[in-house]
Amino acid sequence: MLQFSGSFTRLITELQKLPGVGEKTALRLAFHLLKYPDNASALAESLREVVTRVGFCSVCFGITEVDPCRLCTDNRDDSAICVVEEPQDLLAVERTRAFRGRYHVLQGALSPLSGVTPGQLRIAELVQRLEGGAIREVVLATNFSVEGEATALYLARLIKPMGIRVTRLALGIPLGSDLEYVDAATVQRALEGRSEL
Repeated sequence: MLQFSGSFTRLITELQKLPGVGEKTALRLAFHLLKYPDNASALAESLREVVTRVGFCSVCFGITEVDPCRLCTDNRDDSAICVVEEPQDLLAVERTRAFRGRYHVLQGALSPLSGVTPGQLRIAELVQRLEGGAIREVVLATNFSVEGEATALYLARLIKPMGIRVTRLALGIPLGSDLEYVDAATVQRALEGRSEL
């Protein structure tokens, strides 16, 4: 790659630190920002604003500008709590409008190979919330990855002795899929989790 001077090279380097942004994409973004300085100024201002105004809710650990967040203070079902890995997962569940309870963001998933242990996640805070006695169901909405499954299993074993119902998001064939194109493991899970009509 051509060598550029200080600030332009620094911009490319910083852009490459973003997830999914490689050298070519960073270079393209940097040239775009250089070509449209108004866009660059607006982006810089929004980044400054996010860094100073947005943080994590002290109750659910989702992102918020006001602590506690709206989801923790709104009139919602206090008997159910949905546990997710990351704040973006909370947004994905909330977008469905199918869950009206509370949330808890773990801020990660168990991954012994990467050194992520229960102590590094917001599990202790979850247990503290459950000890209040108001929660009757915990919906485990962790990802369907090895780490997400391990986290769900760990949490289920931790929560069930508390006498709280533990459920897991359904797993199966995506809506609109042709059965012939779905992998065997997904079909097997869908068959195991079938329900009566």
